[in-house]
Amino acid sequence: MACVGGFAGVSRQFQCSAAKELVYGTLKSSFRRGCSSKATVLKSSIPFERIHQCQEIVTRDIKRLHGTIREEITSGLSNLSEISQYYVDGKGKSLRPMIVCLMARACNQHTLNRSCLLEEQFTVGVVSEMIHTASLVHDDVIDEADCRRGKPAINRKWGEKLTIVAGDYILARCTLALSRTQHPEVIELLSRIIEDLVHGEFMQLGSREQTTDRFAHYIEKSFRKTASLLAHCCQAVALLATPPAEIQQAAYAFGRHAGLAFQIIDDILDFISTSDTLGKPAASDLRLGLATAPVLFAAEEFPELNPMIVRRFSQAGDVERAQDLISKSQGIARSRDLAQEYCDQALAALQCLEESDERHVLQFLTEEMQHRIK
Repeated sequence: MACVGGFAGVSRQFQCSAAKELVYGTLKSSFRRGCSSKATVLKSSIPFERIHQCQEIVTRDIKRLHGTIREEITSGLSNLSEISQYYVDGKGKSLRPMIVCLMARACNQHTLNRSCLLEEQFTVGVVSEMIHTASLVHDDVIDEADCRRGKPAINRKWGEKLTIVAGDYILARCTLALSRTQHPEVIELLSRIIEDLVHGEFMQLGSREQTTDRFAHYIEKSFRKTASLLAHCCQAVALLATPPAEIQQAAYAFGRHAGLAFQIIDDILDFISTSDTLGKPAASDLRLGLATAPVLFAAEEFPELNPMIVRRFSQAGDVERAQDLISKSQGIARSRDLAQEYCDQALAALQCLEESDERHVLQFLTEEMQHRIK
């Protein structure tokens, strides 16, 4: 397996501004504040120059990843290329492939005693972002979205039919890229992500009349639509590093818990952030008829939310009334507590890995989820 280099000889040029801003800002603020988690399990700090070096490596990985994706989805049909590449603009958070590449390097440090990124592991990172991009394309059609990342949604720009075909094309190219790993177990793991996305979307399109199983439904849906990608990709890069089985299980656990925490924080931001910050309309989940963690917790205090949840906030005034009740409840605070529990479990999973700069960066990124504003 070819190995992409580690810390030695890293370029000092930051050419991927989105990745640079996210990683550098996150690590710098984490370094200043120190570990904030209630269950901090990784205590030792990194000298700032090594944080700076980690940032450069991740920036380089993400810059190369975006270039590779654009090459993968370039078609002989220029309009198909333009539509497919619309969201591959470097303006997203790129958190998923960032975590996948960091986990790969951490596992290689644990097993091979060197910080590097195997080509097959890099491909997993590419595939993770391609699957995510295809899901955004299809989601915008399903949700009839107007904007994303501060620009017109892809379906508004090209229409539903071409958008659906472009999403299918990204998935097709993603499958070809995945097949080049020639690793059956990795192919199976990443194929499960696409299956989970479909199941999760079907779960989201339904509602639960029984109050007793709504939260289990919400967590399962959130795993399938969001956390499955991180869990299975982290497991796949760990598998490629050939560590003991418990390291693969820890990588999966980290991805699962971090992914669930990320989604819960995302659901909180839908209520407390602004449309300008999010790059899409705020309170969009309620308008789509979705009952997320803040809603479900608020319904325990205000049962009048239950019939609104069943009818998916479809009657006049439902959205506004639900927002008012949620603001008066402990729904946001309890959702933050739940996200913190998942963050703590993700941090605990990292203890199985040998101490390394990459492991510390994963810790910092996990802790910073509570401080996200978009």
